[in-house]
Amino acid sequence: MSVCGTAWDDFFKGGIVELMETFRKRRIGSSTIVAAVFATTALLAACEEDQAPPVEYVRAIKTFTVIELASGQVRKFSGLVQATQTSALSFQIPGNVRKVAVKLGDRVKKGQVLAVLDKKPYQLDVQAATADLEKARANLQQKRAEYGRQKKLYAKKWIAKARLDRVLSAYESTKSQVNYAVAKLNLAKRDLANTTLRAPFSGSIAGKYIDPFVEVRAGKKLFDLDIAGTLEVAFDVPETVISRIAVGMPVSFKFVAKGAARGKGRLTEIGSAAGRANAFPVKASLVDPSPDIRSGMTTEVTLVFESESRTAGYMVPLAAIAPGKAEREGYVFVFDDKAGAVRKRPVKARGAQENMIAVEGVKPGDVIAIAGVNFLVDGQKVKLLNP
Repeated sequence: MSVCGTAWDDFFKGGIVELMETFRKRRIGSSTIVAAVFATTALLAACEEDQAPPVEYVRAIKTFTVIELASGQVRKFSGLVQATQTSALSFQIPGNVRKVAVKLGDRVKKGQVLAVLDKKPYQLDVQAATADLEKARANLQQKRAEYGRQKKLYAKKWIAKARLDRVLSAYESTKSQVNYAVAKLNLAKRDLANTTLRAPFSGSIAGKYIDPFVEVRAGKKLFDLDIAGTLEVAFDVPETVISRIAVGMPVSFKFVAKGAARGKGRLTEIGSAAGRANAFPVKASLVDPSPDIRSGMTTEVTLVFESESRTAGYMVPLAAIAPGKAEREGYVFVFDDKAGAVRKRPVKARGAQENMIAVEGVKPGDVIAIAGVNFLVDGQKVKLLNP
């Protein structure tokens, strides 16, 4: 019981009676006695007020994220982010550019107009092809009528078989001319349609190499169009490592341009022939990439290989290890994000290198305390010094 509580009990067990008796013997007035009683009562009542509960102290800890396997099982490479599908767009016909409808970086939808050529020359080609077709059809009609007339004359023995054959040959030739005129008209219409360049799929304009009123030739690259939503990372792997990777292998990324932002992915392509410096081209897809990650960014690619030895362990700082009871045994404190506390976990040492030590008992992604571990207890509430 508190001091205030004891005083309160003693006061009501006899304190008031004794106080009043003392005041009576000393002939102190009743008004003074009443005032003294009220003052004492107020003082004890104030002492008896509830005390505020103590604030729980949550310790801030410095941490380290486990990722690197011991014995050189982690390799890092420089990679370049690019779209999974990229198309270099160009006109199929030459002409003068009259309109450019998009800018660099614009997002476009499938079928959207990107640029337009001068249509007038191709409209004239369509008109000329149409006239040629009409002329060929008129000639065909004439040859068909001539062939019918000569056929009747031959039936009546008025002309020789050779003359009928010549008329038939001319008629068949005219039919071919009509077919040729139809094909020529279709080509002219196709060229006219190709004066408008449209997006073959939805995406973003990654490159723009065209301006209005410029003469362009057929096949000249005018735009780079990246497909929307999917990204991959291209990098090179040396010949000493290529035999240890396979399609589907998980990888991790660190984007320098995004303040050390990280991402995950899987290998999707592995080159069969080495390029420069005996390195093989490799590609890895990004899983759920952030909208801020864009094609052309550089990234650090980390490959974690399966250990050739089951006891290789993971590299952690020496400061993270608290000694255990047996030799080469100890424990670390792993941060539990959901509980906001640390969990004590036993580990076994497998060898040290400078200020790092290889241990068993941890896994990639574990966040462990690396300072003041001797003062931590299992289940202790903590917060990260640098989240």
